[in-house]
Amino acid sequence: MAKDTHVTAPTRFVEANGSRYAYRRFGSESGTPLVFLQHFRGGLDNWDPLVTDGLAQGRPVILFNNAGVASSSGETPDTVDAMADHLTTFVNALGLPQIDVLGFSIGGYVAQSFVLRHPHLVRRLVLVGTGPRDGEPGKDPRILEVAGTPMPVCKDFLLLFFSPSEASQAAGRAFWKRRHQRKDADPPSSIQTMKAQQAALMEWKQPRGERYADLKAIKQPTLVVNGNNDIMVPTINSFTLSQQIPNAQLIVYPDSGHGALFQYPELFVAHTKLFLEA
Repeated sequence: MAKDTHVTAPTRFVEANGSRYAYRRFGSESGTPLVFLQHFRGGLDNWDPLVTDGLAQGRPVILFNNAGVASSSGETPDTVDAMADHLTTFVNALGLPQIDVLGFSIGGYVAQSFVLRHPHLVRRLVLVGTGPRDGEPGKDPRILEVAGTPMPVCKDFLLLFFSPSEASQAAGRAFWKRRHQRKDADPPSSIQTMKAQQAALMEWKQPRGERYADLKAIKQPTLVVNGNNDIMVPTINSFTLSQQIPNAQLIVYPDSGHGALFQYPELFVAHTKLFLEA
């Protein structure tokens, strides 16, 4: 029997604490599952099949929609910590004793909150295109304008996720094609999700105690990845994460932005596999 892939894995649901969480699981049956946490408004089909299928070789991969996001039911909460608590509910509902976590963008914020609140559940951490609480904000005025459009299109992703170079833009268009291969695609996230996630992003900018002190409490091996010029979550934040998390290493890809993992999918998979299997 053929194994499920990014394009063929059925969307499954698990109910817990009044929420019905949508997820897809594929890859190896054994090993520590790698749970993917998505960017602002993104659902199950905003991932790159080259990344998810690549990392599913040798481990289970679980793509997860937090509460209210896309095909998950309920309301999206308006703080990162509450999103992390929903992730905990989901992990416990699936009966997973421990997971690896890959958090991209706002998913990286959720990953940090989750590992700080429930360290026993996390074996290793991959933080991509993300930053610490009270990190350095993006200053490009186009971010708010474009990220909030009702239905983001290819040119929006090309602006926000890729560098202006010809090579990066071409890689972005190739990614856009790959992520639209599935026929029964996840529905777009609601306006409620967008507004709640915007509120969560604003709250994440607020200081809480000594700046970056909480990062020192993350003891798990951590891989930090970004493009060299991320306009969404400026790349300096990735450097901060790698400096403040005791057991962290940093990879910065050239001529790339927020979506560096989609610009260099094979390289990202190779680096992440090396890290997860070390």
